[in-house]
Amino acid sequence: MGLEYFKSVNLMRRTCLLLAAVLSFCAVCRAGDDPNQGEVMNFSLLDYKGKYHELRRTDARAVVLFFTENGCPVARQSIDKLKKLRSHFSDKGVAVWMVNSNPQDDRESIKKEAEDFKEDPLPVLIDDTQQIARLLGVNRTGETICIDTSDWTVFYRGAIDDQLVEGAQKPEPTARYVRNAIEELLAGKKIERPKTSGRGCLITFDPAGSPISYSREIAPVLQSKCVGCHSPGNIAPFALSSYQKVMGHGEMIREVLATCRMPPWDADPSYGHFKNDRSLSLAQKKLLLRWLDQGMPRGDGPDPLAQTVPTVPDWPLGPPDYIVKLPVPEQIPATGVFDYRYVDIPSPITNDVWLSAAVMRPDNRRVVHHLIVRANYDKTPKRAKDDVFLSGWAPGFDGMSYPSGTGKFLGKGATLNFELHYTADGRPETDQSELGLYLAKSQPKLALQTRAAYNKDFVVPANEAEASSYAVYGFQEDSMLYDLAPHMHLRGSWFKYEALYPDGERETLLSVPHYDFNWQTIYRLAEPKKMPAGTWILCTGGFDNSGRNPSNPNPGKRVRWGDQSFDEMFIGFMDAATLPPAGGSTGKQARRDTADAPILGQ
Repeated sequence: MGLEYFKSVNLMRRTCLLLAAVLSFCAVCRAGDDPNQGEVMNFSLLDYKGKYHELRRTDARAVVLFFTENGCPVARQSIDKLKKLRSHFSDKGVAVWMVNSNPQDDRESIKKEAEDFKEDPLPVLIDDTQQIARLLGVNRTGETICIDTSDWTVFYRGAIDDQLVEGAQKPEPTARYVRNAIEELLAGKKIERPKTSGRGCLITFDPAGSPISYSREIAPVLQSKCVGCHSPGNIAPFALSSYQKVMGHGEMIREVLATCRMPPWDADPSYGHFKNDRSLSLAQKKLLLRWLDQGMPRGDGPDPLAQTVPTVPDWPLGPPDYIVKLPVPEQIPATGVFDYRYVDIPSPITNDVWLSAAVMRPDNRRVVHHLIVRANYDKTPKRAKDDVFLSGWAPGFDGMSYPSGTGKFLGKGATLNFELHYTADGRPETDQSELGLYLAKSQPKLALQTRAAYNKDFVVPANEAEASSYAVYGFQEDSMLYDLAPHMHLRGSWFKYEALYPDGERETLLSVPHYDFNWQTIYRLAEPKKMPAGTWILCTGGFDNSGRNPSNPNPGKRVRWGDQSFDEMFIGFMDAATLPPAGGSTGKQARRDTADAPILGQ
């Protein structure tokens, strides 16, 4: 009897905790019901064109969100009203975004719907997880949410005006709710009518489904996508090492999903497939959000995150064949801006070899901005074609082997030139980074070369939010393309690679709608792509030199190409290999064909 009693009490306690968590979440979802209370959580979404929009990075005085659906009559008949609103307030800092939160509308169909209204189209943001609609308590299309960016609260929600209702409409509106509310906000007046009933089609939300298992469903996702950084001794600020740790960061998980900050993978999923993709799939995002909505139940079963303590290997690829360490620790002062440092170290390998990998291991990640190693040879001038880029490291780079079937040649007598760039962190530091060299078991079929499209002639005006740049690279011989690595500095905003083929076809290879200098990623193609001779790689991108860019060191500064992080760069790096003629060999070509690329990782 006593045992059954305690079981029942425990069940009641768990049920109450779950109910309290669900009610708490519902209160967050309904924060917009009272426009004078509740701060709207930051979020970021891509529109159907692949452009990045983040609520807290807009410079608008107010943001108007209009929830839409393909084919909804109320939504379609509201588009002209939204355009007029945007036009009327264009000089007063009001942004107008449409949001599609309907699971049946994919990006292609949303694009087609938008193209029916070609003239001056509005951005249509894609809320594919339905998280933004849930957080704002929206359940119908046609509902409009107006956000005051001075404190990120909702100052109006409901219909645009009183003209349209489900299945009927007036000849003309007699009350213009949104327009009136915006005018009152801009005038500093009280919002006379902060809430009306939304009009439009009901949004069908994904069903809650059965209770989600933490041990069988949630922990494996976190292990594969998050724990690699969120573990003791790694780069993340806290470890996800148990259910309690995960539950304690539940709302942070919700926030980083809403803002697309984590996992750190910035590629647009509509273009390309990559072997090292660390992003969450749409299904995984929805699973995590449903679990959060259910109150993060622990459920039965062991805690996989608490079973083993992950260790941080010094060398993710295993012990190198050779380790080349800086001969003495580099001294980094507490403050200041430091020039590049160069250290020459003789190669420890006394014969010609092929490498399967060369991996940099930064010793002190607090101050290492980037590391580069090249192989130089005494009989050639500096930066001649025989100089070979071997390896680089910058924040976000992963230690990877060269692609299968490829390698880089390292000749006897080479000097390994270390390029070191440090940044101060407020206290004196030291660094003694290392290079690991991995020998190939046999000569590879193809010699891998690091190439680049780059532009040194751009100018980014002061306080400019949308400054663009471009660069091109041409393949003179048939080649295989393996990796893409965009590189800009703190004002970098977006970056795109396109292949312009000799037959006139144009293909987007990689689009990074929100470039983040803190996570410089090498995007390795899932399958190498042949670049026929005559193919051009076109790199386009943009800089945000405005005050809305939180990483911007000085919005008032006019910026050009420069080595330091507060300067800028525009480089589209790529790893490729020239395909030999039929029956040819790459061995003698290795030195001759290695491209003279600009500096990686600056």
